[in-house]
Amino acid sequence: MRLEYQGQFGKVIPSERIDLANAHQFKQALQVLFGKGCNSIIIDCTDLAIIDSAGLGSLVMFQKRLKERGGELKLINVHHSYIRNLFDMIELDRIIKIE
Repeated sequence: MRLEYQGQFGKVIPSERIDLANAHQFKQALQVLFGKGCNSIIIDCTDLAIIDSAGLGSLVMFQKRLKERGGELKLINVHHSYIRNLFDMIELDRIIKIE
């Protein structure tokens, strides 16, 4: 998992999976960016093929925290069909911007 940030803008680039085994690392990455004052955080899903409820919970939690301080969480490069179908099924786009 990689992090990039500059000023109020941050990006998390997860590996192939966000599941129970590494969800704490994902949450930590989001916390680091949030703690550095990033109000706009992008999750680059280019390599992401699997995400479980622990990962989804972190996404929703940080969207709420960012929104409370006037920011936003955005998902980009959601290409894998499993991820796209999951996000469509749970209507995640109603909560988090997906490009």
